Parts: sequence; C-alpha cells; structure tokens
Amino acid sequence: MIQIAPSILSADFASLAQEVAAMKAAGAHLIHVDIMDGHFVPNISLGIPVVKSLRKKTDMFLDVHLMLTDPLVYAPQFADAGADMIVFHIESQGDPYSIISAIRGKGKKCGISLKPKTPAEAIFPYLPFLDMVLVMTVEPGFGGQKFMEDMCPKIAAIRKECERLGISMDIEVDGGIDVSTIGKAAAAGANVFVAGSALFGKPDYQAAVQALIEHAGL
Repeated sequence: MIQIAPSILSADFASLAQEVAAMKAAGAHLIHVDIMDGHFVPNISLGIPVVKSLRKKTDMFLDVHLMLTDPLVYAPQFADAGADMIVFHIESQGDPYSIISAIRGKGKKCGISLKPKTPAEAIFPYLPFLDMVLVMTVEPGFGGQKFMEDMCPKIAAIRKECERLGISMDIEVDGGIDVSTIGKAAAAGANVFVAGSALFGKPDYQAAVQALIEHAGL
C-alpha cells in the first residue's frame, strides 16, 4: 500500500504540533522524524525530547530514522519517547541483530536504512527480521537534495529479494521525492515515500499529498 510520510525536517519547528496535525488532516499516512547526531552525518537535527513532546500531541505513526553512530544506545530511548518504528543504518556501529532485538524488545517496529553507496545485498541477511527497508535516494544529512535515480535498481533488487523470500516488506525511499520523481521510485518497488519540501510549505497540504499519491501511479 502506498504511504506518504512527511518529513518534519522541513516543517516549521515553531508550530510543529500544528504542522503534524495539518498533515494528518491532509491524508498523510505517517510522520518521518530524522535524528542526526552531527557525527554519523554532518548535521544535527532533532532529539529525544522532541519525539517525546510530539508523541503527546499526535496519534500519528512516528517513523523515527536514526542517523546516529551508535543506535544500540539510543534506540531504546527513542522507543520509550514514543517512536512507533525505529530505523537504523546498516553502516552504523554495533551488531545489527542486537539492535533489531533491542528495538523489538521495546515492542516497536524495526527497519534498516542504506546509504547510496551501500549495496542492497548488505541488508539481505536481516530482511526476515524487519518491517521496513529505507533506501536513501540522497546522501543523508541534509534536506533539499536532488533525487538519485541510480538508486532505483537497488530498490528493485531489495523488492525482488523480499519476493523470493516470501516477505511482505515496506520499502521506503527518502531524498528528493516530489511529483517528478515519486513515480520512478514506485515503479522500482518502493511503497513508502518520505517527502519534505514537496509537502511542507505548500499552500494546500491536502492537494500536495494527493498529488504525490497520484504521481506514484500505484
């Protein structure tokens, strides 16, 4: 099922609760929360207090993307703060199975993300234990980058492997998603689409969400 995930990295932080409420009313399916530590990626964004505060203001599904060096330390804390799904990077420190177990132990859904230079095969061993795979279609760390179309074969390879294993998997894409690129990602096999500037700041959030759905072509 197609799902649109507004990234609050592009929202007005001074009105975050209202922005999220507006996206819910517009028909968005989940909220994407980018967590950056300034070490794993060259930027610092949000932290545990923001997730905890947001959880009190919305019942929307919170998809928390950890761009952190040591997710095993912080994943349980974000789970306690109210994340519904926690996605960590295969390139980060720690044993992926241990991180998955820590997230599952908190009763949360779990996903793994890959940077553009990481091959699809790197996450194949973990597919049976995941709810979602996040394919970065830009270099993680900053919003507003151009969609990397050469990531589409990676999306397709992950979808093919999931089908081979008989796994129903959400494949999420993050980076440069708008009406001109979402169809390409969808055709490759993605079904969850993170969008920032294509949604937040638009004059009509509902029209912006519907435009993405329509252009996904699914």
